[in-house]
Amino acid sequence: MQNQNRITLIKPQEFPFFYGYIVLFIGSLGILASIPGQTIGVSVFTDPVKDALGLTRNEFSNAYMIGTLLSSALVARAGIWFDAYGARYVAFFATLLLGVSLLIFSVSVEISEAIKSLFNFDSWLIPFLLITLLFFLIRFSGQGVLTMASRNMIMMWFKKNRGKINSISSITVSLGFSSAPILLNSLIDDYGWASSWQIMAMCLFIFGICILQLYRNRPEDFNLLPDGYDKKEVDQEAEEMETDFTLKEAKKTRAFWMFGLVLAFNSFYVTGFTFHIVSIFGSQDYTKAEAIAIFLPMSIIAISVSTLCNILSDYIQHKFYLFIMLAGGVVASLGLLFLANPIGVYLLVGGLGTMGGLFAVINAVTWPSFFGRKYLGSITGKVMSLLVIASAIAPSLFSYCFTALGSYRYISYITLVFLLFLIVGSIKVKNPQ
Repeated sequence: MQNQNRITLIKPQEFPFFYGYIVLFIGSLGILASIPGQTIGVSVFTDPVKDALGLTRNEFSNAYMIGTLLSSALVARAGIWFDAYGARYVAFFATLLLGVSLLIFSVSVEISEAIKSLFNFDSWLIPFLLITLLFFLIRFSGQGVLTMASRNMIMMWFKKNRGKINSISSITVSLGFSSAPILLNSLIDDYGWASSWQIMAMCLFIFGICILQLYRNRPEDFNLLPDGYDKKEVDQEAEEMETDFTLKEAKKTRAFWMFGLVLAFNSFYVTGFTFHIVSIFGSQDYTKAEAIAIFLPMSIIAISVSTLCNILSDYIQHKFYLFIMLAGGVVASLGLLFLANPIGVYLLVGGLGTMGGLFAVINAVTWPSFFGRKYLGSITGKVMSLLVIASAIAPSLFSYCFTALGSYRYISYITLVFLLFLIVGSIKVKNPQ
């Protein structure tokens, strides 16, 4: 108890209302704070940064891929750290690392030129290796650790009302993520890409202080119970019905792999599409403004799907969501395939919006509902490593389809085959509980 209250005067057990609602608020902000390390936060910087560093689109995509793959090796370990040390300290150090990485990124051109001058070696390899390292840092700390710790913390404080609570968080996060490209693009236009990263770094350092003050791992650490129930009112027999799976046990179930792989597919497709969105739409004679504008209708669909499915998730089987998300993937793949026609844009918006809305449900609610809370960090850490690997290879694969084959549409053939495999494999999925 003393460790939980170190460096803060805030005591959750003494709050006039259930502290879980504070956790919901600050945890949702924590997920939003990860945007600089997410693809949606990096994509707006792609063209100006690669041009400033003198890198081609393929070189920049490969640096992103290698850095993200390297981060996937540590994300699973971060889940174990979450189980051992809790959300508070894990999220704080992730935020600190993300902020420092953005500051270094903002002077990456100067660092690259200094290294070239020092070794009298003018090659693309120097900026390539430099941003590979920086991509590793921001992807690990932002997309991986900060997101996982914040989302898991919210789920730890709620049980019977997880779906309803996650619907509130999902709305906030969806609005933030969908508006991020527009806001970041405006920030870059006003201050330049380097100063924009510096501004975001300062905001992260301030948020790190908020994490130390407000993040808390489990209600049981403060003699509280999930959902704010009084201990005397809890049916002990009902509480003991939940089985806590270890990571090893969870990996033996079909549900772990099918749900994990559909989330990985979403990460792959959204990352590749978002990373090259200006180029993808430009190849079909759309402007940059028109490309970025699709995030608004996508977010409306995502929020609607997420809100409805989160609320219903407390009452219906999650297998139903699995198949809806797979259907959304098929629609999105067909959208990219037929992007030359206006119908392609509608298919992309509908498919990506549906997948985005269900991603917020499955990635937050399914894991504690299927496998319990005790080893939630290690289980979600492993799932996050799958997502990170998928997001790592996406930009390069999308890029090579365009540069080698002349069109992004060929990626759809790959995704449709993979989705067919998941549809067949998901038929016999059951809830391990």
